[in-house]
Amino acid sequence: MRVAAIIPAAGVGVRMQSQIPKPYLKLAGKPILAHTLEVFEAVKEVKEVTVVAHPDDLEYCREEVIAPQGFKKVLRLVPGGKERQDSVYHALKALQQEDDLDIILVHDGVRPFITPDQIRRVIKAARSHGGAILGLPAQDTLKRVNPQGKVIHTLDRKDIWQIQTPQGFQADLLWRAFVEAYSRNFYGTDEASLLEEMGQPVAVIPGDPWNLKITTPDDLELAEALLPWLRSRKT
Repeated sequence: MRVAAIIPAAGVGVRMQSQIPKPYLKLAGKPILAHTLEVFEAVKEVKEVTVVAHPDDLEYCREEVIAPQGFKKVLRLVPGGKERQDSVYHALKALQQEDDLDIILVHDGVRPFITPDQIRRVIKAARSHGGAILGLPAQDTLKRVNPQGKVIHTLDRKDIWQIQTPQGFQADLLWRAFVEAYSRNFYGTDEASLLEEMGQPVAVIPGDPWNLKITTPDDLELAEALLPWLRSRKT
């Protein structure tokens, strides 16, 4: 049985305030997306990778990220859709004929500090539970706020987790979750929410606070500062 990874990198990155899409912004001289793909390339359990890029960026992604780094596991590059869910679905359809896939991972292209150990733990948990995601228990006080900026009430944080990627799923379950979601015109904020919608439990395993998603200029500045230390950690 084989593990495949889908790397959505089709976002335009409005919050980054840059004309360059965020997956292609440079981190230590290389595109953020290249750093992310390097990790999956190094994990022996992952046999293939599908990258999802914005339709306008397909050639750029191929020529500036995939080809220069010589990624052997990146077997296909597919165009993204209107929403993240649509983008991942495009990749799923490209994988649909591969009968020997047992686990599919989905990981944000702009989370370059994921580690091989975290990826392996998600794979193991997904095989046991059907679906598994990385997460961190909420540490700060959380409040629900109205559009006028006034507090409505304080949430009980003991059951609140902040969710990261990769998210891993048994291939047949993930496909069924997408089909059922579209049949009801349901759009979730992540892949796990689609399994939740059809009543399938999803296991949460401890993540890492350094598994940053780079979405703002401040995030990128922090990532530059942290990169030497994060890359030196044991994986």
